[in-house]
Amino acid sequence: MNKLFAVLAASAAMLVSAYAAEIEGTVKSVDAANATIVLEDGTSLKVAADVKLDGVEAGKKVKVTTNDANAVTAVEVVQ
Repeated sequence: MNKLFAVLAASAAMLVSAYAAEIEGTVKSVDAANATIVLEDGTSLKVAADVKLDGVEAGKKVKVTTNDANAVTAVEVVQ
């Protein structure tokens, strides 16, 4: 029973991580009205409604977390 639980827990953890991705880059532009961030490499990211963009501005290096729909679920300004 313990082995079965361990296998199920590991499988669930892999599924969750499969749907999330982290992207690092430098911000080219932020459009708060349309909830989008464009990175200098041309990557355009749609930001979820509950994500705050305080401190996110052109030229800042950021780490963003996206979900399976490729929407940004978290933004962190990095040094």
